Amino acid sequence: MQDVAIVETGALDAAVRAALEAAGADAPSVAATTRAVMHASRHGVDSHGVRLVPHYCKVLKGGRVNPAPQMRVKETSPVAFALDADNGLGHGAAYRAMEIACEAAGRFGIAAVGVHRSSHFGAAGAYALAGAEAGRVALAMANSDSVVALHEGAQPFHGTNPFAAGVPVAGARPWLLDMATSSVPLNRVYLYRALGLPLPADVAVDAAGAMTADPHAAAMLMPAGGSQFGFKGAALGGLMTILSAILTGATADPFVIPMDGEEIATPRNIGHFVIAIEPAFFGGAETFASALTAYLDALRGSVPREGARVMAPGDREWAVERQRAQDGIPVDRATATFLGV
Repeated sequence: MQDVAIVETGALDAAVRAALEAAGADAPSVAATTRAVMHASRHGVDSHGVRLVPHYCKVLKGGRVNPAPQMRVKETSPVAFALDADNGLGHGAAYRAMEIACEAAGRFGIAAVGVHRSSHFGAAGAYALAGAEAGRVALAMANSDSVVALHEGAQPFHGTNPFAAGVPVAGARPWLLDMATSSVPLNRVYLYRALGLPLPADVAVDAAGAMTADPHAAAMLMPAGGSQFGFKGAALGGLMTILSAILTGATADPFVIPMDGEEIATPRNIGHFVIAIEPAFFGGAETFASALTAYLDALRGSVPREGARVMAPGDREWAVERQRAQDGIPVDRATATFLGV
């Protein structure tokens, strides 16, 4: 296994900002992208953390991504909005979309924002968490280029198409789900390549369609559920495409320019979709808070298998965040060298 550099959080944050600024990104883009990738790295989602910064710098310089986007928001109803991201980095567009949705949900109970002409936005959980921290039940999703086979398919069709949900919990950290609709995110394959680690079983196949644990041989990913139950992940991936791309006017997965292809001058028109819900408009804020606390107490008190531990979504991330705040954040050597840390 390749060794890693352990970097203090503040130093890593500063290095990310400096790299994005050097690539030409404007101040809002730098702030949003740094916030998103540091969210991932702080919480142990290393596949979508600072290791993506070299790629973002590359596409900024190559012309695919607009370093100074002028986003435009169209209010199509009091609770529905279309955001044109102007081909900027997807992080700023997604945070802005969630802010808009949360504000409207506070007035009307629920709101949704569709984003088009955007780009890769990293970890979807960053935006769901932002919504939950604003007191809303928040959903965030995106589409991407074809790297995932259909169930029983022999060619890439859907993207990894992430889905995240954040739920505010009274007096505690939010309930937080962040998942790809593929077996693993593609960026985890790249991370395992950098770290010299084998892939888990039943997550990827090679160019001939044979299962492989070699991250260098992986030609496409399996949908969530693997070879037996991949119809579930394939359907969820399709739903993310419908909501994020087809509904919003972005480009659907089979027609998106590959993220890591040679061509880095043409924008990819990735789509995102976010929803925010104000609990007070439904069963009532107090009822929601007390019922959720009781539910989570019961969940965490459920009897685990021998040697195991039952956790709610987000529990692992909060534990990793505490550890890394104390010990530093591991960064693969290639990224550490790029960032100068």
